[in-house]
Amino acid sequence: MQFTAQQISFMLNGTVEGDESVSVNQLAKIEEAGPGSLSFLANPKYEQYLYTTNASIVIVNSDLVLSEPVKGTLIRVENAYSAFTVLLEKYNTIKLNKTGIEEPSFIHPSAKIGKNAYVGAFAYIGPNVVIGDNCKIYPNTYIADNVVVGNDVTFYAGVKVYFDCNIGNRVIVHSGTVIGGDGFGFAPNGDGSYTKVSQIGNVIVEDDVEVGANTTIDRATLGSTIIRKGVKLDNLIQIAHNVEIGANTVVAAQTGISGSSKIGENCIVGGQVGIVGHISIAKGTQIQAKSGISRSIEVENKKWAGAPATAYTDHMRSQIVSMRLPDLEKRIIELEKIIAELRTVAIK
Repeated sequence: MQFTAQQISFMLNGTVEGDESVSVNQLAKIEEAGPGSLSFLANPKYEQYLYTTNASIVIVNSDLVLSEPVKGTLIRVENAYSAFTVLLEKYNTIKLNKTGIEEPSFIHPSAKIGKNAYVGAFAYIGPNVVIGDNCKIYPNTYIADNVVVGNDVTFYAGVKVYFDCNIGNRVIVHSGTVIGGDGFGFAPNGDGSYTKVSQIGNVIVEDDVEVGANTTIDRATLGSTIIRKGVKLDNLIQIAHNVEIGANTVVAAQTGISGSSKIGENCIVGGQVGIVGHISIAKGTQIQAKSGISRSIEVENKKWAGAPATAYTDHMRSQIVSMRLPDLEKRIIELEKIIAELRTVAIK
């Protein structure tokens, strides 16, 4: 893949400053870029590299004032970061543009595959599966009976989708993820053993969701576990049965969400957060990493931290007090000595 400065400028609605015919065939960080590379400058902290970089083309903000000459060609745009993000997406689309059905793979005769699909080797697509247009099913993916998949969906290698689950449009699921495995349901018996409770619900993943690698989303006992539109899930997350995550909420790695909890829209959940079952979390909530949420959060747009979690500002005050405990202990010991001396004097 090779593009000239003129072609890139046209793509980004930018202005070329330098050689319009210079071409690039790779993307690189500005401090590491070599000849033939395209880079960008958005953060002023990195401006020093603009004057030393060997990149052939650098995308910069239109209002940037140069303090030294530059070796490469500049493309000036309104927002360099956003422009480079557009290029990354186009580059990724071209690089991952696979089509066709590889062999060996298994597609049940009753399954329906949309136009322009890619099915990688050793993929399994079960009975009555429906897969929309422009989907990419990478090797070793398993899609069980009656699964419905929308358009423009990507399942990377090794994804597993259990029976009856529904996946929306423009969903990306990364390698190793399991959607629709059994919820953790066991009924205790009088002798201390457990009887498995069958999990007969499903998982619904709405449009524009991205799920990181090795995340698990359990099927509901009854009804559905639901991941609403625009949710972004990191790697290594556990979502239990009958959980509902609201639209445009983001959840960082190693978080565990217990059964039947409801998380509102536009929430931000940090890494290694633990959320107990059967609670609700108000929309706009922000939860600091390693927090433990043991009760419902009913007030919207508040920050929480700690385990058990408290309001973020209260938590920070507690942290400050905790850091001062050794000094406070010394003062208490000194006060106790003074009190003891006063008591001795009073007795005399």
